[in-house]
Amino acid sequence: DVHECIMGKKEEGAPVKYGPANVGDDTHVFGVAHIYASFNDTFVHITDLSGRETIAKVTGGMKVKADRDESSPYAAMLAAQDVAVMCKNRGINALHIKLRAVGGNKTKTAGPGAQSALRALARAGMRLGRIEDVTPTPTDSTRRKGGRRGRRL
Repeated sequence: DVHECIMGKKEEGAPVKYGPANVGDDTHVFGVAHIYASFNDTFVHITDLSGRETIAKVTGGMKVKADRDESSPYAAMLAAQDVAVMCKNRGINALHIKLRAVGGNKTKTAGPGAQSALRALARAGMRLGRIEDVTPTPTDSTRRKGGRRGRRL
């Protein structure tokens, strides 16, 4: 069939191997983990080094049922474990980390899931490269919400 003409003969029963060809097991194959941790959810999104190709993306909301738990450290940990398994299947065994909070004219503090997502990736056997904070910081910004007298509690 057409697929065999393009790809050559395929062996029956041989497991499909993704990722870069002819790389040893001891070689680090890097991806980039974009961890976006707000106070409502945590995204763990793995791309290739250019950031163009998505390899895996799991959020805290995909792992827990209750809405209030989406941003919890536990949900972030489950998401990171899932992502680590997907990465290993695709031949990626090392990650550079790009950590992001909401930023802009909102909070520049990463949410509760950031630390535990990073820790879970490391515990799952992924090698960690550079860790960088990519929270967008305005040099000057639009007006923040809350009005002239601020949010009164």
